[in-house]
Order: sequence, then C-alpha cells, then structure tokens
Amino acid sequence: MILNIFEMFSYEFIVKALVVGICISLCSSLLGVNMVLKNKSMIGDGLSHVAFGACAIAVCLNWAPLLVSIPVVIVASFFILKLNNKNKVYGDSLIALFATSSLAIGYILIHTVGVNVDIENYLYGSIYGISNLELVLSICLLVLVLGAFILFYNRIFSVTFDEEFSKSCGIKTGLYSIIVSILCSLTVVLGMKVMGTLLVSSLIVFPVLSSRQIFKTYKGVVIASGIISVLCIFIGIVLNFYIDLPVGATIVVVNLVVFILMLIIGKIVRR
Repeated sequence: MILNIFEMFSYEFIVKALVVGICISLCSSLLGVNMVLKNKSMIGDGLSHVAFGACAIAVCLNWAPLLVSIPVVIVASFFILKLNNKNKVYGDSLIALFATSSLAIGYILIHTVGVNVDIENYLYGSIYGISNLELVLSICLLVLVLGAFILFYNRIFSVTFDEEFSKSCGIKTGLYSIIVSILCSLTVVLGMKVMGTLLVSSLIVFPVLSSRQIFKTYKGVVIASGIISVLCIFIGIVLNFYIDLPVGATIVVVNLVVFILMLIIGKIVRR
C-alpha cells in the first residue's frame, strides 16, 4: 500500500491536485476559524454561489472564468458582509436568497445559451483539471493568508472575539474585515475547482467544528483546523485514486467522519 501511494505521486495531475488541495484547505481552515467563531460561515456558501454565477456569465461570453469570478466575488463579499452586519436577525436568510438567486441565474444562462460545458464540474469540482495558473495562484494565496495570520495574528484574534472592544482600543476592525473578506473571496473562487460550488464551503466549516470539539484555545483551534483540513484532503484524493469515488464528495464525507470521531473523543475527554 505504501509503495502504491508513492507510485501515485508519479502522476503530474495528482501532484497538482494535492498541492492545490493542500493550499486551498489550509487557507479555508485558517479563514474559517474567523468566520465560524463570528457566526459568519454562511458568507462562504453565499460567495461560492456567486462565483458559479460569475463563471456562467464568463463561459457564455467566452471569457476566462477565473479572471471574471475573482473581481465579482470580491465585490460580492463586501456587499454580503455589509448585508450580514446590518441585518443581524435576517442576515443568514438574506445571504441564502442572494446565493440561491446567483446559482439559479448562472444555471439559466448556461441552459439558455447552450454552451458546451460540463456543469457537474462547476457544481462538484474538477480537481484533476488544475491549470498551471491555478496552481501558481493557489500557492500565492497560501503565502498571503499565512502572511496575514503571522503579521496580524493578535489583531485578527482580537477582532474575532470582540470587535467593539478592538475598535475602542484603536484597532482598525474594518480594515481587517476587508482583508479577511478579500482572502476568503480568493479562496472560494480557487476552491471551486477543488470542491465545486455546492461543496466548497465545507472546507471552511468542517475543520473548525471538528477541532473545537477538543481544543478550546484560539491557537489550538487554528493549528488543529489546518492539520485536519490537509489530512482530509489527502485522504479524499487517495480514496478517489484507488477506489474511484467522487473526489469532492469523498473529501466532505472524510471531514464528516473526522468530525464525528472528534465529537466522541471530546465527550470522552470532558468526562
């Protein structure tokens, strides 16, 4: 089995998939800590649906989907963030309406124009179709996210738990919210190739929820989330390679199994 796993690395498309998968999973888990702890995990789901609509428009106009999706999703992230902040009670409901509308419009455009595109790749991912541009962008994104957490760790920590207190201490909370929104937008757009529109938000939510079952400190949750996310991506790709399971769905199921295990372990430890 070990020899077979090493043999797997002889395929270039597998190596690309692993590199991009690890980059996106790390970015998603790190940013996910901030979003889940602030009860804004729905924003990731909303952005993925917007990205699908933007990709659909780009495909219909014969433009580069990636170059169209990135600016559209960044603008949408500001709009959704503002929407969520102003409507505390109905924020998630409004984001759901915004997200489903984007998904519906995108599907109608593809169906009406009749372009020759495999819509399943957009909905559930196509990790083995990674281009060199997407590989480079994923690595650059990981550098940016890690750099942001290393340079602004204390400020991000403070803003995550008490935004009002952070603001009173002179921290520019709006600036750090914008940084997180932009990085999250880029992660969602690039993550669509790995997980697809319908599943990419799982990379944001699952690792954080799993790590919180055992770890209670912010640093512990951040580190554990990154490890869990990378491990689940790796196991999902290995299972797909040897058993031929849908890679995006397999990664989600692996995350679900890990969450259940961490939940059980957490209860045992607390007893």
